Amino acid sequence: MQRSLADSRVKFRHLQCFLAVAQFGSVQKAAQSLSITQPAVSKTVAELEAILGVRLFERGRHGAVPTREAVLFMPHASACVSALRQGVDLLARVEGKATATLEIGVLPTVAAAFVPTALRLFGGPWPNVVVRIATAANAELLERLKAGTIEFAVGRLADPERMIGLSFEQLGSEPLVAVVRAAHPLAGSETTGGTNDGTTGETGGDTGGEAPAAALLARFQVVLPPFGTLIRQSAEGLLATWGVPPLVTFVEALSVSVGRALALENDAVWFVPRSAVEYELAHGMLVTLRLPVTGTEEPVGLILRTDTQPSPAGRALIDAVRATGRLRLEQAAAAKAKQKVKAGKAKRGSRPATREDRGIRPAGKRQ
Repeated sequence: MQRSLADSRVKFRHLQCFLAVAQFGSVQKAAQSLSITQPAVSKTVAELEAILGVRLFERGRHGAVPTREAVLFMPHASACVSALRQGVDLLARVEGKATATLEIGVLPTVAAAFVPTALRLFGGPWPNVVVRIATAANAELLERLKAGTIEFAVGRLADPERMIGLSFEQLGSEPLVAVVRAAHPLAGSETTGGTNDGTTGETGGDTGGEAPAAALLARFQVVLPPFGTLIRQSAEGLLATWGVPPLVTFVEALSVSVGRALALENDAVWFVPRSAVEYELAHGMLVTLRLPVTGTEEPVGLILRTDTQPSPAGRALIDAVRATGRLRLEQAAAAKAKQKVKAGKAKRGSRPATREDRGIRPAGKRQ
């Protein structure tokens, strides 16, 4: 009896506020995300605690920390909110009206590579869907997905403890590269690779030539991925291979637009996943430094919750993302084959011409 009474008193707003505070770890940030006042969030969470008869958050200097009871309750609250949103989406589509907003999360370093094509494929069958794209670090995307504020994420495979309740479907892998502007002092022919079509020989290791001396790198600003990310570990590995001692000064940035601006305007050396700078490489704005990138490839894929099913619109967008991943793999294979052919022609062109190349046949050989 008591449990059924509690069930009837829990409202959608209770679950919304609870999940927002759990996601952001702060009542203030939760209020901002919900566009309501901070006292309103505090009051709503207090009401939910009273209904459930448990304490959901420990409040202190470190914000609002979920209790054990909150952690147990979170996946069920998230599933309830997700199910309600899916129901609203379905009814809106049946009525021919604009569907509810579809919210997804994408790493900023892979967004440009996946989002345009995926939305082009998705937009035809679903012209009335409003898509909201959240870009953030991988850890934050995983937390948002668990909290139910995004339907799925395009990100990287994380440590097993972070992937509890989530599934990962690989779409491809992205190597890390070091790029500079085309007219950079380090952008000499002996230190850079790449072609106007954006392809390079980097995935096979060293592309030939010598990497710039570590002493030269010290003259320029270095832009690295944030500490604690997988691509930061790859960047540090490349620097160690380059013979660079631990950097004393550098810039940390996950934003692609900030990294691009620093590379183009400040002569910075930018360590970034290759997919984030495909356009700039293809159009000659940036060039890659010759560094062995074998082992820096990190898998990128679809991350979904295992306890809920995507909405119809969500499934359609997921299929579009999968198709984009397949297309990118096909393009990469074609580019690699093209690069191999060009390298073979260059090698043949650099060797001395043989007698047969000059039309002179060996004695005794029939014409």
